Amino acid sequence: MTDARLRVSFAGPLVTFQDAGRPGHMRFGVSASGPMDRLSHTAANVALGNAPDATAIEVSMGGLVLECLDGEVSLSLTGGAFTVDRSGDMFDSWSIFSLSAGEKVTIRPGASGSWAYLAFAGTIEARRWLGHTATHSTSGFGGGQLVTGQTIDITDASLREDRHGTIDRPGFLETGAKMRVVLGPQDQHFTPEAVEAFQSSPFALTDAFDRMGVRLAGPTLDLKAALSLPSEPVTRGSVQVAGDGVPTVLLADHQTTGGYPKIATLISEDIDRISQLRARDPVAFTAITPAEAIQTTRATAAVRNGYLDAISHPKGTLSQRLLRENLISGVITGTDPDT
Repeated sequence: MTDARLRVSFAGPLVTFQDAGRPGHMRFGVSASGPMDRLSHTAANVALGNAPDATAIEVSMGGLVLECLDGEVSLSLTGGAFTVDRSGDMFDSWSIFSLSAGEKVTIRPGASGSWAYLAFAGTIEARRWLGHTATHSTSGFGGGQLVTGQTIDITDASLREDRHGTIDRPGFLETGAKMRVVLGPQDQHFTPEAVEAFQSSPFALTDAFDRMGVRLAGPTLDLKAALSLPSEPVTRGSVQVAGDGVPTVLLADHQTTGGYPKIATLISEDIDRISQLRARDPVAFTAITPAEAIQTTRATAAVRNGYLDAISHPKGTLSQRLLRENLISGVITGTDPDT
């Protein structure tokens, strides 16, 4: 193992270092942050042989261009349907590949998805805050936002050729625009028509979309009467409604307290999904009971763990993969004139 050094030739807005997050500090006013799409972040790491919570780069739709100055290293890219150009070689996300001195990799958004995750076979040298590199986008605490011209050092960088190639994408997630929520904790303060509209009407994401949350376009969700709530803890996935009746879904860098009423909370499995939607994408909500939410979460966690275990195993080097294949299938006899 050696070290590798990369230069940021270009970084769009909200391209940040993220580990798995900074839990346990909300009582001090510090949100957990971490990746917007937690499963994709974990998959990028384990498919490369890293710890699940290792630091990776979260790439926004603004894109990222890196040039390798020294050394060589294997990388993995997961998340949305982004495209990769490595010095003229084009391929899609959910891939593991190498980058050597003199080569450049360009990551751009493709057909869908808002966030991609770039992990390295080695340790990214990024500053820590409260023990984590997860970047809080509005304060800059943590590893920080990448800027054009900066260098990135990868210690213990290695080539993991036995892992190069495509990564199986998770096939167990729900698809479509329907997101599951548990109503409350303040749904009783909304008019019956508003609660019904929230569950039956289409919404769409707006351009007011960042790591803190996303405002939705759709029917106005009216309260029964003027309401003054004391500030209370809020969580990732809360759907809070401002005085104008417009709902906002809180995401990774959400504030830790708030006084707006919350009509519902997304179940954890669907928070990553809504985070990967884009502005103007449609979204709808269907309510389930707390018991159903717990059952769904437990069942998905078991499948998720099995999936992550499956992609964590090396595929083998090219030579090893060729040896596993039956390359002479169809040969019957060495004396057959047609063989």
